[in-house]
Amino acid sequence: MLIITLIGAFIGYQLGGPLGLLIGGGLGYWLVKYLRRKMVGKLLGAQQQFLSSTFAVMGCVCKADGRVSEDELEASRQLWDKLRLSEEQRAQARADFNRGKSEAFDLDAEVAKVRLMAGSQPALRQLFLQVQLTAVAADGELHPAEREVIMRVVRGLGCSEAEIAQIEAMLRGGAQSAAPQGPSLEDAYQVLGVSKDASDAEVKKAYRKLMSENHPDKLASKGLPESMREVAKERTAEIGSAYEQIQKARGNG
Repeated sequence: MLIITLIGAFIGYQLGGPLGLLIGGGLGYWLVKYLRRKMVGKLLGAQQQFLSSTFAVMGCVCKADGRVSEDELEASRQLWDKLRLSEEQRAQARADFNRGKSEAFDLDAEVAKVRLMAGSQPALRQLFLQVQLTAVAADGELHPAEREVIMRVVRGLGCSEAEIAQIEAMLRGGAQSAAPQGPSLEDAYQVLGVSKDASDAEVKKAYRKLMSENHPDKLASKGLPESMREVAKERTAEIGSAYEQIQKARGNG
């Protein structure tokens, strides 16, 4: 901000002397504040859109088999708690969920908004998809119709088969983490997106890349709502856990 203000003051001085310096500096300061407000407003708008689309698509996915189960409803409520939504935000989330359940809901258009917002950030779209998979798996089964809608969302987001395999592995790992044996080694490799034949260097490179892409601060700057920071932290924890499991299995731990 100081640099732009100084540049404005310098140009003003060159054009109008001392008075021009004051005017140029003031215009430079005003321009910085304007641009900052615009950028913050754009980011907040993107965050609100991400949250709105998350619950709307969730409603559509859960209704795909013809009904929304109590377990699926409870999963959505648990997500509200995890995101620490205010009463106003909960009301909006409920409205978006119901919007997604309606016959008139345009799933492809909604997913396209998320894809545009995520841009070149695969971690954002993967996080969005992970939330959808968590909700639809809440009742312990994945109906063929639900799977069809999920794959429609996957294609709409531009996710690769490798990306969806990573998400599914994370979900299996999370479900198994409470068991004595924990998540499988195969799932750990899928979480990192590498094969079991990958070299130690390749495993480490994949791990570092995923940790960088999924850093909560980086995702927040791309449109992830602040309320979803905990979800992002859980994802990085799963990535770290998978890496540690592989390292131990290879005798590097």
